[in-house]
Amino acid sequence: MRKQRIGVVISDKMNKTRVVLVERLKMHPKYKKYIKARKKFYAHDENNETKNGDIVLIEETRPLSKLKRWIIKQIVRRSE
Repeated sequence: MRKQRIGVVISDKMNKTRVVLVERLKMHPKYKKYIKARKKFYAHDENNETKNGDIVLIEETRPLSKLKRWIIKQIVRRSE
């Protein structure tokens, strides 16, 4: 089973590549308070279908370039 994440497309400036921001809640080890942890992933978008603001499901794959290790599996919700 490959890792999957849901995130928001924050950059669509590159050809066939999207930058996806994934947020998750992480507990602080000392204060036991949940904090937002954010991470950016470079994901492959073969047909340039997605644009800024789209919510997408990304899946881990083999390395496609220096930074790309994820592909966009499906568009969960399009932006307005």
